[in-house]
Amino acid sequence: MLERDLEHKFKKEVQKRLNAFVWKFVSPGIAGVPDRLVILPNGRCIFAELKKEGETLRPLQLYRRQQLQKMGMAVWVIDSNEKIREFINAYKV
Repeated sequence: MLERDLEHKFKKEVQKRLNAFVWKFVSPGIAGVPDRLVILPNGRCIFAELKKEGETLRPLQLYRRQQLQKMGMAVWVIDSNEKIREFINAYKV
């Protein structure tokens, strides 16, 4: 599955099943940030990086993920339909 197709499915499923906002995340001047910011109804925010199946994070993306995790943020790498299901199950109320 192409990354853009997975990203579209992720957005659609998470919005529908978790009643969340799934916003494209862009940070001008800071490269390597995750693709999506997921905002859940309970005020929780999660970052998601969408990848083609089997593709890994680039070194700068690994660094940004580590920075965010040190600040207490959850950062998911979504590269398959199974990971979408895992994400939804992890945050289902």
